[in-house]
Amino acid sequence: MAKHLFKIFFLVIVFCSAYTVSAQQKTYCNPINVDYGYTPFESFTEWGKHRATADPVIVNYKGDFYLFSTNQWGYWHSADMLNWKFHERKFLRPWNKTKDELCAPGVGIVGDTMVVFGSTYTKNFTLWGSTDPKGNKWFPLVDSLEIGGWDPSFFTDDDGKFYMYNGSSNNYPMYGVELDRKTFQPKGTRTPMYLLESWRYGWQRFGEYMDNTFLDPFAEGAWMTKHNGKYYFQYGAPGTEFSGYADGVVVGTKPLFYDSPFTPQSDPLSYKGGGFSRGAGHGATFQDNSKNYWHISTSIICVKNTWERRMGIWPTGFDKDDVMWTNTAFGDYPLYLPAERKEGGPAGPGWMLINYKKPVTVSSTLGSFNANNAVDESIKTYWSAKTANNGEWIQTDLGSLATVNAIQINYADQDAEFIGKQMGIFHQYKILCSTDGKKWTTLVDKSQNKTDVPHDYIELQKPVKTRFIKMVNIHMPTGKFAISGLRVFGNGNGEKPTTVKNLIVLRTEKDKRSAYIKWEPVDHAFAYNLYYGTAADKLYNCIMIHDFNEYWFKAMDSQKAYYFAIEAINENGVSAKTEVKKVD
Repeated sequence: MAKHLFKIFFLVIVFCSAYTVSAQQKTYCNPINVDYGYTPFESFTEWGKHRATADPVIVNYKGDFYLFSTNQWGYWHSADMLNWKFHERKFLRPWNKTKDELCAPGVGIVGDTMVVFGSTYTKNFTLWGSTDPKGNKWFPLVDSLEIGGWDPSFFTDDDGKFYMYNGSSNNYPMYGVELDRKTFQPKGTRTPMYLLESWRYGWQRFGEYMDNTFLDPFAEGAWMTKHNGKYYFQYGAPGTEFSGYADGVVVGTKPLFYDSPFTPQSDPLSYKGGGFSRGAGHGATFQDNSKNYWHISTSIICVKNTWERRMGIWPTGFDKDDVMWTNTAFGDYPLYLPAERKEGGPAGPGWMLINYKKPVTVSSTLGSFNANNAVDESIKTYWSAKTANNGEWIQTDLGSLATVNAIQINYADQDAEFIGKQMGIFHQYKILCSTDGKKWTTLVDKSQNKTDVPHDYIELQKPVKTRFIKMVNIHMPTGKFAISGLRVFGNGNGEKPTTVKNLIVLRTEKDKRSAYIKWEPVDHAFAYNLYYGTAADKLYNCIMIHDFNEYWFKAMDSQKAYYFAIEAINENGVSAKTEVKKVD
């Protein structure tokens, strides 16, 4: 009898046990989970009030990370890149007649001082400084930085010289200029840095399908990184509302390129054209305390308004040939935090999405915001309940017993009521699990939570085996209970997909920026990762493609040969990559 009772107790623990908060969380998940403010512009809310930010910058100052982004009425800081504390701060002065509170902010370090500047077309915007940003103590370095500039950024060279870069245009190049470290006045005039070459680099073409219709492409969001004596000038293109929004990089021998040679890398530095959270443009590169590089950039939603956006952070670095890379493959799956990242190791633990398009049941449905939208791997679509009442719920069936390691909850803004940054708002909910859909155990209890968690991510202290995951609403900060992604990560405990066969790449002769790519579908695979690059050992860019076994690829450098490989994905793991295929 005692043995029997012990077995029952053991099975309950193994298969579905209560969740406790882990002090040793090892992973995070994009979009990053911070308390995004709502758009401050009434004119942007005709299709619904919504959260919005973009154009992020992270700097490492005295061992802590500081995050600034567009129109948040403050900034965040973190010691671990997981737990972010928001500091309320208005940087506009009485004479600034605009609502653009730090739009696309420029942030840099000069000596022991952090400097912050917002985008402006005028000559009377303050350059701020702080030696205690953790204490939210700021002072004007210059009441009016007359040089101004849209999408500014700052860079301090090893010799102490201080530079400013800026530009946001589909007609004019990006610019750079040296500033006096004491007066912050320009030393000389701005000089051109880079002008887009979409005639050569396919990924720079404007539009969701890179067809250059409607408008010419935009270059914006300058950033400079120095590595091994080389200068890596980064820029966003071709437009913030597109899946292909990316950061490119141009490599030079000096901080200003006007009188020295420079070389654009053919492919984007950070590119995320597929998956749940798309886009990886207009960002910044920084180092953690172990000197590993990271890149933060803008991810898109762009449903309620063009400027409805989020932020993502990606592992970044330089290879043996000083080629700069960013890893966005599985970039919206769990990734290791800085404390867990190992040089040359994997970007994340390898937990798979285990509920893609699996059956969903809900407590109620508002109009056409159907339940399946919560598991379709598109942040643009969402399910909404009819109310925000305590007790509204959504349930996903994993199909069979599976190992669950983590859950990401992505709230959607349905009938939100807020304008601008909100303080003191919060989400409350419970997550239950069941092996049979009848007997339920509490897995995650956030019924007492008092924080705003629009993209909450829970890494379980111990994995559980279960079949059903149910999220029950308790409190919403505003609007209806609506979810764009209830994403469950772990392992389906079945077979990984087999290797893809017959990868075919047909490059267009009349326009070598483009190709049609097709491959034999793999049984039980729901997605594929298509890797590409201009060298066989440098397939740094990746596109995740769901459901289809073909892709119209339009992002190539017309003057170079390309190399491709592909892998198949399901809830159980990833297949081996195909042999690398060269296409002239």
